[in-house]
Amino acid sequence: MEVTDVLSVLFRWAHIVSGILWIGLLYWFNWVNVPFGKTQDPDTMKKVVPEMLPRALYFFRWAALWTFILGLTLLGIVFYHGGLMFDEGVGSWGVPAYVMIAVAVLTYRLYDLFVRTSVGKDNRVLAVVGFVFVAGVSYAMIHWAQFSYRAYNIHIGLMFGSIMVANVWEHIWSAMKKIIPALKAGTPPDAALMAKVSQRSRHNTYLSVPLVWTMINSHTVVPGADSVLWLLGVILAGWLAVYLLYRRAASVKGM
Repeated sequence: MEVTDVLSVLFRWAHIVSGILWIGLLYWFNWVNVPFGKTQDPDTMKKVVPEMLPRALYFFRWAALWTFILGLTLLGIVFYHGGLMFDEGVGSWGVPAYVMIAVAVLTYRLYDLFVRTSVGKDNRVLAVVGFVFVAGVSYAMIHWAQFSYRAYNIHIGLMFGSIMVANVWEHIWSAMKKIIPALKAGTPPDAALMAKVSQRSRHNTYLSVPLVWTMINSHTVVPGADSVLWLLGVILAGWLAVYLLYRRAASVKGM
């Protein structure tokens, strides 16, 4: 067994564990903590939030970062070094491949700029634009860069993961560092910061479900299933599932 094989196994294990911690806390924030918070009076929030959220956010943000770092490491070991970028006899390293990798990494900046616009604040518009964009990028990865099924899946995952980790560190955590002290002091937090945290956290929740599909790409390769329609179908199914879970979370009551 080669050293890279051992490292691949160890990094994959750590990547999954950190991902479970990150995404698990993401779901807890969105489907448990937020509905719970709406039932609490200001005095209770003043006592609970400063003690609970800093602890949860510590594991949340660091798990996000380590999931991303380990994912990049695995991408290098398994795909770039391991030769899984292209099917045998089809495609090779060149300008198209490098361009599409850059697109996958840097799309989070385009997303950030769009979300700041008045149009981008409408989640329905954002979903339509995002879906069309992903479809176009996937098509280019397949037909221009000639990525293999696993390669274009994992690079769409890289795109989603880059957006998500940037949301955590650049927007959610930076805003919460101001929101928590305000709640502790018993003063209303900045409404714009609260809206930003809610928006970016919700976006991450929607991206997380199709992200998992891209992460398990080695298990989704079956005869006749190498069409981009599978990935696009999973994205739509994942977004629908998240939408339904948001509705369910709002209706679950305490005892």
